Amino acid sequence: MKNKSIKTGQNSSFLNINRLILVLFVCFSSALSAQNEVHERSTEYEAPTDPQVREKLAEWGDQKFGMLIHWGLYAVPGIIESWQLCSEDWIERPDGMAYNDYKEWYWNLSSVFNPVNFDPDSWADAAEDAGMKYVVFTTKHHDGFNMFDTQQTDFKITNGPFKDNPKANVAKYVFEAFRKKDFMIGAYFSKPDWHSQDFWWDKYATPNRNANYDIKKYEDRWKSYQDFTYNQIDELMHDYGQIDILWLDGGWVRPLETVNDEVRAWGAPIPEWSQDVNMPKIAEMAREAQPGIIFADRTVHGPYENYQTPERKIPETKLDNPWESCLPLGNNWGYVPNDSFKSSAEVIHNLVEVVAKGGNMLLGVGPQSDGRIPLEVVKKLREIGSWLDKNGEAIYGTHAIDYFQEEATFFTQNDKKTFAIVCLKEDQKTPKSFSWSGNIPKKGSKITCLQTGKTVDWQLKDGKVSVQVPGILKGEKLPALAFSFSN
Repeated sequence: MKNKSIKTGQNSSFLNINRLILVLFVCFSSALSAQNEVHERSTEYEAPTDPQVREKLAEWGDQKFGMLIHWGLYAVPGIIESWQLCSEDWIERPDGMAYNDYKEWYWNLSSVFNPVNFDPDSWADAAEDAGMKYVVFTTKHHDGFNMFDTQQTDFKITNGPFKDNPKANVAKYVFEAFRKKDFMIGAYFSKPDWHSQDFWWDKYATPNRNANYDIKKYEDRWKSYQDFTYNQIDELMHDYGQIDILWLDGGWVRPLETVNDEVRAWGAPIPEWSQDVNMPKIAEMAREAQPGIIFADRTVHGPYENYQTPERKIPETKLDNPWESCLPLGNNWGYVPNDSFKSSAEVIHNLVEVVAKGGNMLLGVGPQSDGRIPLEVVKKLREIGSWLDKNGEAIYGTHAIDYFQEEATFFTQNDKKTFAIVCLKEDQKTPKSFSWSGNIPKKGSKITCLQTGKTVDWQLKDGKVSVQVPGILKGEKLPALAFSFSN
């Protein structure tokens, strides 16, 4: 598909369309987040057998808290990532604009995407300040725009106005910045590519998210798409340093035999043909280049879904399989102007609940089109990190236990200690004491308040532990207080 160029400041209709899209998006963003955009968690799990994968998976499980960065063309107008290209009935676009015109306008955002303030070290600083330990970066979303210097297509960040910037190969420098801080590195990659003529072929309409032609009839075209996908992932595995996680999105692109009643119940359109990208071949190559790499082939239960990924939700109970809740800080994954962000206390409460139930939490953050993370986001990340600086012992390197929750108190454990984490309402002042009836400390145990590092008085009466809050904290407004005692 050839793109017509659109220059900012010279095309008022381009700007007017942007404004209209933003108005519409504010109106229906909540509906989008509640419908097909959400990836359900598969309930089947197949544990990996490779010792190196199991070792890395255990290391990842100890990290607990990561950053998911959605960044691409969608940041320019500040709209939902990729999905407005998709012609399904839950998607809204500007009235009076033909669908094909919209797609052409969207593709042409590549001619104006120029993130002159891109500073990946500042991103890594913000994540470190938040207490995060790993990162997952969108090398390519469903729209097919590549945030790395792939040689398989010209639709990429290194082929636009940013191409002469020393850090034009964005993914390379993001990974390097986070790697310098000892973060585990995750490469997000979309299996569907709506810009590719081997996925969405211009010969036919594009009625939904799936390949728009009969793959059984055009096997050579789908083989070309398999090769394209393999070659792009091959580049990421060989040219971008150590990668710990290959985070594959677009779970509807899957072998037909993996579509079961559970998948059908999710409501996404399912074609009559297999959209198999040949994961065995990809996996063999990836693990040869990156021994022990973790695969998160989202929702496709089997050997390439090494951990499960419930989206925008926390499971109702403890899960024994490796899992990760991916939750956006705002209502949206990418940058949208005037987005409504969660408070730092809500994020901390989510993290505590996720960890107590045995999972990791991946918090979504969207940089602006100029490359900067919004200041409000940076501030919230610091607030989260400030709490973790004092209470992180109750989070990192812990595991879930059977009695993991009692009302607003959650419990975690490591090899030596048990932790009780009491989540407080945002307008609640710290009371004089807390109590719980499960996970009773042994007689004579010392209980320590992690916020102060000091031991506290406690007593056991009628099967209930009552813990005194240090005087210095009484009346303070804190998101949560964590206490530790020996197992």
